Amino acid sequence: MKLGFGEILIIFVVILFIVGPDKIPSFAKKIGEGLKAFKSATSDVTKELKENVVDPLNEASAPLREAMEPLEDMKNEINKSVTDIKKEVAGLNTLSKAPKAQDKAPAEAPAAEETAEAPKAAPAAEEPVPEAPAPQAEADEAPDADEAPAADEVPAADET
Repeated sequence: MKLGFGEILIIFVVILFIVGPDKIPSFAKKIGEGLKAFKSATSDVTKELKENVVDPLNEASAPLREAMEPLEDMKNEINKSVTDIKKEVAGLNTLSKAPKAQDKAPAEAPAAEETAEAPKAAPAAEEPVPEAPAPQAEADEAPDADEAPAADEVPAADET
């Protein structure tokens, strides 16, 4: 907390009215002695805390810090490896995306040319292709009873 010049001046004026002009020097001397005693007491307490609490904690934590150093080194190496892997994956992603864009461009160009030259021929040529696998699937299945048996299974009519 900072006190400006105005606040300090107000404090001195209040003290002047409370204490009186005759007793201000003795009052200032007592305040100075009190601040000196407070400062020495706080420095003694700080010194005792440092000797009794902080130093033993630092001594006890020193072996732990030494034990943690290899773990921190491993952590840093792992983080470095992870960042390297991320960079490599990002590089692979850019490489894999580039050929896809090149593959799409030539594939789309001939299709555009075909539709420009013969717009009705291209769709007609594509329609039979999806229907072709359906008859093959029926041929692989067992023949129905309504259908005629195959040539191997038909009895010869010449024998009668």
